[in-house]
Amino acid sequence: MAADLPKAPLAARKSHAHREHGVERSDPYYWLRQRENSEVLDYLKAENAHTKAAMADTKALQETLFKEIKGRIKQDDDTYPVRWKNFLYYSRYTEGSEYPLYYRRRVGADETAGEITFDVPALAKGHKFYDFDEGEVSPDEKLVAFSVDTEGRRIRTLQVKNLETGKILPDRIEKVDGGHAWAADNQTLFYTRQDPETLREFQVWRHRLGTPPGDDVLVYEEKDETFSCYVSSSQSEKYIIIGSSQTLSDEYRLLEADNPEGEFRIFTPRRRGLEHDIEHYRDGFYIRTNKEAENFRLMWTALKDTAEKSWQEVVPGSKEVYLSDFEVFDDFIVLEEREDGLNRIRVRGMQGDKTHTVNFGEAAYSAWTDTNLQFDTEWLRYGFSSLKTPDSLYEYNLRTRERRLLKRQPVLGGYDPEKYTTERHFVTAGDGAKVPLSIVYRRDAFQNDGTAPLLLYGYGSYGYSTDASFSSIRVSLLDRGFAYAIAHVRGGQEMGRAWYDDGRLLNKKNTFSDFIDCAEFLLKGKYTSRARLCASGGSAGGLLMGVVANERPDLFTAIIADVPWVDCVTTMFDESIPLTTSEYDEWGNPADKKFFDYILSYSPYDNVREGKYPAMLVLAGLHDSQVQYWEPAKWVARLRARKTDDNLLLLKTDMDSGHGGASGRFGRYRERVLEQAFLIKVAGKR
Repeated sequence: MAADLPKAPLAARKSHAHREHGVERSDPYYWLRQRENSEVLDYLKAENAHTKAAMADTKALQETLFKEIKGRIKQDDDTYPVRWKNFLYYSRYTEGSEYPLYYRRRVGADETAGEITFDVPALAKGHKFYDFDEGEVSPDEKLVAFSVDTEGRRIRTLQVKNLETGKILPDRIEKVDGGHAWAADNQTLFYTRQDPETLREFQVWRHRLGTPPGDDVLVYEEKDETFSCYVSSSQSEKYIIIGSSQTLSDEYRLLEADNPEGEFRIFTPRRRGLEHDIEHYRDGFYIRTNKEAENFRLMWTALKDTAEKSWQEVVPGSKEVYLSDFEVFDDFIVLEEREDGLNRIRVRGMQGDKTHTVNFGEAAYSAWTDTNLQFDTEWLRYGFSSLKTPDSLYEYNLRTRERRLLKRQPVLGGYDPEKYTTERHFVTAGDGAKVPLSIVYRRDAFQNDGTAPLLLYGYGSYGYSTDASFSSIRVSLLDRGFAYAIAHVRGGQEMGRAWYDDGRLLNKKNTFSDFIDCAEFLLKGKYTSRARLCASGGSAGGLLMGVVANERPDLFTAIIADVPWVDCVTTMFDESIPLTTSEYDEWGNPADKKFFDYILSYSPYDNVREGKYPAMLVLAGLHDSQVQYWEPAKWVARLRARKTDDNLLLLKTDMDSGHGGASGRFGRYRERVLEQAFLIKVAGKR
């Protein structure tokens, strides 16, 4: 396939070895970690040039795809306003703009009375990457904190704007993560700072407007390197809350918002295995917790005694239903739950006497509670999406069950959801587990006879659930006869907490075997063939791609690995890398030999073998703080040296961005267009 291309660049081999637990691991591409080394940058640029040359025959296709994707987007679209106190807040894209404008207008004012709070297109001028975050508005609604990252490495600058005068205040707090909370005096701002090397959020500081940042006061430092901390305001605005969390434990500290220079007190002392989150309401706190409830339950405690021993049950736990979140209203509690792999929203009267579930009416979907900032309302905002239904925002009356559609993502160009079919299956894994599988295709373009191309996506880590939601970008593939499927593999939390536990630590290989079993199911069902089956995943999902490429290259014709975590052993030994110490409970600490042996047995970089591999497109970001660019670069270098086929192996490094890719909307479209063109080139029909 790639035989007629110019010769691909080969990274130099330089002797380097790791020695752990009596095992020596050769790592000849370790030198690619030198970010500022011109030889490294030249190699990455050479790989980019090779990718461009390899995809040159798809240039016209990429332009067609870009026009299609752009043509489905309403370019001058607004978000639906969110009310907070006396104002409505929303954002708007204008025709051709990469970034949105931010607005607010007084409640009751004419829709044309909106005032621009941030002109992000103007602010972003001159920057190749510009990640803007409009933060919290001060309690008196006169000020707003905001933060900016111009590199993509999650290192931000925090500033404050006066919404009445339009002036940005002199206060400029650099090298922070952007998280913050206002005190009730409208003059004090708490914010989080990262460790400069590992980027672990480990300190909370207090800043008073008008004073030099050098005079800011450190109010909390998280000493345990497996924990990260953050700061926020309670929805009631009564408390500043410092949270400390790691995989298996949470701890909170409280401070009355009207006493910003006071001392924080512990809500309840941390203990390993106790996970919880809290929300203040009137004279106490609601607590979602796994205390004696694997799938979590809802509890309550009074302000006067928040220790764990005083918590009282409100909603019991369930073996079948996982409680993922909750919202509190004056007369109702709204529960976000998962059952049989699907979201559900359950409404419960405050006294527990009336309970009902919101009906969504589709087989495979995603639903979530949206932004709800007021306790004293009987209207809930929730979002809904499916593989064929665009994102939709609803208001739902908790008392009468009336439903109002506020906004549905417009999809231009004649998109008709009725032309598409969604399916949901349970695939029996090798050990008997039932793995949910969601599928979508266009009925008049897809052929269920084994000849159609299909893209199978997977993630399966950190307890993050991959729900069946809509993508207007994906329509270009569906309209060309592709099917798209999601394997809801273990390591996520689709089927409850046990689903997560069965896909982490010494159970991690279930994630990989589940994905392979789903691929086999699709082949047996003639949804596709080995010559047309593609796979994709990013970050920890890129680990999944690396493992299946090593273990079952025969199953797939093409694989896309987006910012893939593939050098697992080396990374988990390196405590200077962001995320490492906080993830020992996800992957295991390789200082313990049993975890070392297990991680080494699946680490994609360490297990590249001589033999044939599918065509592969590997994407990286030079400034990625979560998966360092050198992991995909090293992996591709080793694959080039060992694979025996002439299938495409392409590495594309974004030299201006980080883990999330390009910051502008059209830049993100270009990234997806490259991926789609690759899939169509290898497996599809133009």
